[in-house]
Amino acid sequence: MKVTKVFAPKGTYDLLPDEAAAWRYLEGMVHRIFREYGYGELRTPIFEHTELFQRGIGETTDIVEKEMFTFTDRGERSITLRPEGTASIVRAYLEHNLAAAGGVAKLYYYGPMFRCEAPQAGRFRQFSQFGVEALGSSDPRVDAEVIALAVNIYRRLGISDLEININSIGCPTCRPLYRERLLEHLRPHVAEMCPNCQRRLERNPLRLLDCKNENCKRLTDNIPLITETLCSDCGGHFQQLMQYLDGIGVRYRINPRLVRGFDYYTKTVFEVVAGDLGAQNALCGGGRYDGLIEECGGPPTPGIGFAAGMERLMMVLKSRNLLPQVKEKPQLYLAPLGMEARQALFPIMIQLREAGWIVETDLLGRSLKAQLKSADKLGVPLVGVLGEDELRNGQILIRHMDTSQQELVPITDLVAILKKKFQPSAEFHE
Repeated sequence: MKVTKVFAPKGTYDLLPDEAAAWRYLEGMVHRIFREYGYGELRTPIFEHTELFQRGIGETTDIVEKEMFTFTDRGERSITLRPEGTASIVRAYLEHNLAAAGGVAKLYYYGPMFRCEAPQAGRFRQFSQFGVEALGSSDPRVDAEVIALAVNIYRRLGISDLEININSIGCPTCRPLYRERLLEHLRPHVAEMCPNCQRRLERNPLRLLDCKNENCKRLTDNIPLITETLCSDCGGHFQQLMQYLDGIGVRYRINPRLVRGFDYYTKTVFEVVAGDLGAQNALCGGGRYDGLIEECGGPPTPGIGFAAGMERLMMVLKSRNLLPQVKEKPQLYLAPLGMEARQALFPIMIQLREAGWIVETDLLGRSLKAQLKSADKLGVPLVGVLGEDELRNGQILIRHMDTSQQELVPITDLVAILKKKFQPSAEFHE
């Protein structure tokens, strides 16, 4: 019977060893920058009760309506693989009473998210996302800090041609007025809208500003600007945010069409955009959500954050050759000749690895010529050859692969030779 070859599910991918090394480099950079800004990591489950996302993200959003991986578990509970990180962070913040510590809870996350959507450039059904959440302060300085943090990540990675789009979408006090002005402008054109916008018009008309359909864009070309209807609190908050961004040299553009895709946003929303990603050009996006914690059962608590996709970031770094050589080559290749040599070298190899050195060896019983060829392919600078004569004399032949020079040294000198030429693995000491 012919066995059918199995492939990864659509919208997922494998990270092969060389690619995973690049990801580890990038993950390390992101973790380090978050720590520099005083954020602590919070790890949440990859699935939650479906209600959390319905209440937190909003039932009128595309994610909740069409994109969530939802199933019923054996206890007849509705469970959803997390499609984003903020709702889970808020749930954990409330469940563990992190507010009791006082001050602002500055949290970050990193991990896989899941959305059942059509795969496209830099976008997958299982994808990796990192982000921050600052909970407990309505001060516009926090908004500026979060935006500066996002910008700093990309600049530190060498991406300098960034565009930062900002907007304010108001609050429950002033947004209803803008909603009515928007409906008054759009209702006469409902027949010209795409099916999604027709459905959204009465439920969440702000989402029409985010529609990518060219005809819908045309219908909203001359709409009233939301910044014209902001209450004094929202208007003052937005002005102060811009002053703080000006003060730290972050250049931005006010984009009145920017509303973001989640229902929980209030006041500040923003996106960081790169120029070479085509239509899907946002590297990260976020905003303020001062009503979300209350919506999830907690006391009124302001919050702001952003989320960013690793896959899109990797696309940009690769396209611009900004990824450094991150694959660590073995520092020593041990080439045993014969069974006794293998038995003698095996504990030495393990001891060297436990001390942090990157050591490789032959596991196929191949000839010396084949082993040297393998070491050369791996780019190993030193090869230690142990044959019968060397074993009998307690020595090992060290071959310097760059010069082909060889020297006999006592086996006990291996560590000293490595210390003279290399440091132990950086990952071992991280």
